[in-house]
Amino acid sequence: MDKIYLVLTSLPDQASAELVARALIESRAAACVNILSGCTSVYPWQGEIKTTREVPLLIKTTHAAYARLESVIRAHHPYELPEIIAVSVDAGLPGYLEWVRQTASPIADHF
Repeated sequence: MDKIYLVLTSLPDQASAELVARALIESRAAACVNILSGCTSVYPWQGEIKTTREVPLLIKTTHAAYARLESVIRAHHPYELPEIIAVSVDAGLPGYLEWVRQTASPIADHF
């Protein structure tokens, strides 16, 4: 059975978040993408402490589709080094997890 991942990334604005979300769904690299409300991120970057507004995404995918997901994010993400963190899903509603497995196809076919 294909492993399910919850993937986290953040974009600099709503428009880029929607672009990445749509590209992930269209490529079947993800079953679902939640675009969250903006947040403030604080982090060190190139010798400075940065404080920026970002739009987080919660992405549901499978192990088989993960490489394509990472490729799609990297191709559309405006950051030099985008956050891409995959968290393994150990439990969940069985029907929903099966839907993720069927929807985040390992082959980029059409719906």
